[in-house]
Amino acid sequence: MRPWETFETVGCELALKLKQYVSKYGVRLAIVIVIVALITLAVTNVLNGRAGLLKNADGALKSPVQKAATALLDWVEGIYGYLYEYDRLVEENEHLRAENAELREANRNYSELEAENERLRTLFGWAQKRTDLVLESAKIVAWDASNYTSAFTIGKGERSGIALGDCVVTEYGALVGQVIELGSDWATIRTIIDVDMDVGALVGEDRYAGVITGEFSLMKQGLTRITYLSSGAHIFQRDEVLTSGKGGSFPAGLLIGEVSTVMTESGGQVTYGIVTPTCDVSRLSQVFIIKDFEIVE
Repeated sequence: MRPWETFETVGCELALKLKQYVSKYGVRLAIVIVIVALITLAVTNVLNGRAGLLKNADGALKSPVQKAATALLDWVEGIYGYLYEYDRLVEENEHLRAENAELREANRNYSELEAENERLRTLFGWAQKRTDLVLESAKIVAWDASNYTSAFTIGKGERSGIALGDCVVTEYGALVGQVIELGSDWATIRTIIDVDMDVGALVGEDRYAGVITGEFSLMKQGLTRITYLSSGAHIFQRDEVLTSGKGGSFPAGLLIGEVSTVMTESGGQVTYGIVTPTCDVSRLSQVFIIKDFEIVE
């Protein structure tokens, strides 16, 4: 500890002890000081009444005594002022802390509201192109704690018209997942990277058919894969992957992601492609449930 830090610590301890002492004995101390001051002034007045040679001695004595009494009273007044000012500053500091916390909370709420409004504006633009969809907005309230699944819970359920199997997207129309559990005011969503997820898909310019299937090691990286590709399929890095709409569980044409790696056999035949989802599920806070859509066969 540095010397000045030691001095500051000792000073704070002395100030605290002095405050406690004055709080306990302050009235008595003030009375004693006043009595001493009155006696001092009385003595000086008596000395003032002396004539002759004592007058000069009185003048010489009176001045330092009065100064000492005045200094003593000023010191006591200063101590009281310091202690009461200290209490006032502590109270004011606590008030400012509380006010600052309230302002931070208000700013956080404002930022969340602004972000939500931006998502809704984006959704509106996308929904204008997909008038066949009936959408419901919902906030994510919890994430599944398991290391073996990728799922979360939203704060809406059957009362909002949500049903098992409903498709879930972002405000950009990117596929997030599917409703797998449901309550009156909640629903659990399995995400696109979950190991149990299966989605019919189309990939590349030639729209080769395949199936998005989760894989554990890829899920930990936020990735998935497209397998069961059409015979003779040729896919490449950066190929777009969309929902096929086959089977009626998902609307056709929803963006899933893009191919990041193509896996082939020794003969060059494609076995599967690793897909980076357009939706980064780890950054989600709000999603949109497709409650109804036109089925395209």
